[in-house]
Amino acid sequence: MSHADHPLPLLSRKAGGLSGTVRVPGDKSMSHRSLMFGAVAEGETRITGLLEAEDVINTAKAMAALGAQVLRDDHGTWHVKGVGVGGLTSPAQPLDFGNSGTGVRLAMGLMASTPLTARCVGDASLSRRPMGRVTKPLSQFGTRFETSEGDRLPLTLHGAAEAKPVTYTLPVASAQVKSAVLLAGLNTPGVTTVIEPVATRDHTERMLTSFGAKISVTQKDGARHISIEGRHALKAQDLAIPGDPSSAAFPMVAALITPGSKIVIENIMLNPTRTGLFVTLEEMGASIAYENRRQAGGEDVADIRVKASRLKGVRVPKDRAPSMIDEYPILSVAASFAEGTTRMEGLEELRVKESDRLAAVEAGLQANGVMTASGPDWLEVHGGGAPGGGTVVTHMDHRIAMSFLVMGLASRIHTSVDDSRFIATSFPGFTELMNRMGARIEAK
Repeated sequence: MSHADHPLPLLSRKAGGLSGTVRVPGDKSMSHRSLMFGAVAEGETRITGLLEAEDVINTAKAMAALGAQVLRDDHGTWHVKGVGVGGLTSPAQPLDFGNSGTGVRLAMGLMASTPLTARCVGDASLSRRPMGRVTKPLSQFGTRFETSEGDRLPLTLHGAAEAKPVTYTLPVASAQVKSAVLLAGLNTPGVTTVIEPVATRDHTERMLTSFGAKISVTQKDGARHISIEGRHALKAQDLAIPGDPSSAAFPMVAALITPGSKIVIENIMLNPTRTGLFVTLEEMGASIAYENRRQAGGEDVADIRVKASRLKGVRVPKDRAPSMIDEYPILSVAASFAEGTTRMEGLEELRVKESDRLAAVEAGLQANGVMTASGPDWLEVHGGGAPGGGTVVTHMDHRIAMSFLVMGLASRIHTSVDDSRFIATSFPGFTELMNRMGARIEAK
């Protein structure tokens, strides 16, 4: 699909109280990884709850093109017959990752230490995103890259015939870069180590461990050292993917800012490296309760009860950013309805997301009458309510689109987004789910 053709603008109107019990799609980070790890495991991995969104489907297609068998049965279970560590083969056609930075960067790591050649492509948005942060460490293994100008897609990867183990210190907090290096270490003799000065989401370490990888995590001099022993077989697993906390953020904030709302969001993953938004909202005065706590797929899971709340502005510290990097757009919307000013720091990573997400969020807020201030890595939002009335330029960014559609539910005047088609990359059925709870989101 080309998101550049036939945009689908949407309009969101002021709603009454939202209500109901809902489930959001499976966690995106875990879904990508389950397919990839299953592809290089021995045996058949069975996955329930997989996020069946464009980004993840593109990863499934890529794994099949690299030699794994990937099938979905009539009951919605995905079956991945792996080729074993080092068993991937050169694809006959370019691997198209659509809009997914996670998909392409992790796949590059998975391929880097295997002697294959693959062409990686993506849509217009992904092709603008920098890949140098991944190609640079992967080159240390002996991998060669032919990239477009500015280390961007399309690119051609030539995997190392005999990879060399690497010790790499992350220059920026990025779970994608960390994961790419660790995945390259799977088929590299010896021990590959990533040094992480600031902790990031740890799904790769957790899930690789469940597949039987030899991984150790230690603390030294204030940094996490994650080491993986190469050429150790992975064993197929049965995985149940819980709901995505990044997706849960949208109905959660919608309920908090829309007076009279009471909702329950079931089966949400509560990995502590992913719950920065929930912590922040509670600091702002949000009524959030966690019920039926349990374990699923090696992760903490709970049902979340949310009630409309009177929020206040807070300072969100820099060190919290890695645990909520995808949630700043929707937090900014919540902040616009809080009393006082919310200041968010450590946001430099937002400059290289699907869009310059920091600039896009600020422009969207201003278009709807919200006062802001910003710098290279910070944003201040002055609360008191969003007048609304503006049309937000989404820049093909699914999280920008969903965030401002949520804003419209509590704005004095409706809020519009210029295109919504790419919401399907992470949250198929978003509009339908929101409207079932009482939202008023419609075609413009």
